[in-house]
Amino acid sequence: MNMLNTFIKPLHREGIKFVLIFSVTSVILFLIYFPLGWVGIGLTFWCYYFFRDPKRITPVRDGLLVSPADGVISLIKKIKPPPELGIESEDLTRISVFMNVFDCHVNRSPIAGEVVDINYRPGKFFNASLDKASVDNERNTLVIKIPDGRKIILVQIAGMVARRIVSFVKPNQKLRTGQRFGLIRFGSRVDIYLPKGVQPLVCIGQTMISGETVVADLNSTEQARNGRKE
Repeated sequence: MNMLNTFIKPLHREGIKFVLIFSVTSVILFLIYFPLGWVGIGLTFWCYYFFRDPKRITPVRDGLLVSPADGVISLIKKIKPPPELGIESEDLTRISVFMNVFDCHVNRSPIAGEVVDINYRPGKFFNASLDKASVDNERNTLVIKIPDGRKIILVQIAGMVARRIVSFVKPNQKLRTGQRFGLIRFGSRVDIYLPKGVQPLVCIGQTMISGETVVADLNSTEQARNGRKE
């Protein structure tokens, strides 16, 4: 890998029009007041960086659940699945990955399976790192059924700046582990609900890489992990 590939990543198609808008605005700012044009150039580079879509190396061993999003784990708690799914279930372990405006916002499937339900709900735009955001904020819920019949629930949650959740998949579609399933514009969160009895192998505050970082192992009996900051 050379230095150029380290800093220059592919741009997701969802970001093309935004980069063009920022670029045109920068030209206009240069014409109005030259120093402002450089501010526009800086924002254009940030917009490109936000919509970057780097390739990832995804673990493919059976049973592994990888992170659906880049970011930091802000919450791990037991809670019932989103009510709009109509799933009668006891509390499940929910892992919340918070994405700030500098994280890659392309979301990836944590495991291979079939999309059996997609449910979008409008809502408010509280800070996505807050617990109440999972109930009050705009969100899109995805249910993936894996070969053994268990279901993995994913929830894309819009944040204070985000104003649109984009889904790339449809019901009955088959997904590979690490396959892109959606994107949230400008700051947000993705929750993953683990099946009953599955323990998280990550800790609050840990940095996640979408499609790469293992968050749980469906075939493991290992206890939930603890962590400390060094």
